Amino acid sequence: MDPLDRVDELIALIENARSMPMSRANCVVDRAYTINALQELRAELPSEVRRAVALLEERDKIMDAGRREAERIIAEGEAEHNRLVSINEIVVSAEHEGARILADARAEAQRLREEVDDYVDTALANFEQLLTRSLASIERGRDKMHALREIGSYGGGGQEVDDRPLPF
Repeated sequence: MDPLDRVDELIALIENARSMPMSRANCVVDRAYTINALQELRAELPSEVRRAVALLEERDKIMDAGRREAERIIAEGEAEHNRLVSINEIVVSAEHEGARILADARAEAQRLREEVDDYVDTALANFEQLLTRSLASIERGRDKMHALREIGSYGGGGQEVDDRPLPF
């Protein structure tokens, strides 16, 4: 029988017991039956108490294991959060640095493009001047050649050709 049922039985026995004459606090109970019920209760209680203590210890172990597991999960979550935040900060920093490097490279490329354009323009201008002088020199040479040809073909009307060297 369950120890609590034994206690309930003893309480009912005492509540239903006959009162002593002239007393509300005292009653008459069957001594042998009550002692026997209390001895049975005493015999059952240690095993029930041990079982209750074991259950409480088991509950405490389960609670401690659950608490440790929860703390481990929270610690892992915080570590993962910190890792992700760190990675995110690194990514953001790298993106900013990449954008800065790209902007610097574009500016440097534009500066070099302008320098090359200036150099090419200067070289072409110098080449243009050289060609212009060369053309002018060629035109003068051709003009002299034409002038000498005309002098030589109209010059003596049939006379012998002069052995003098040409003036150019």
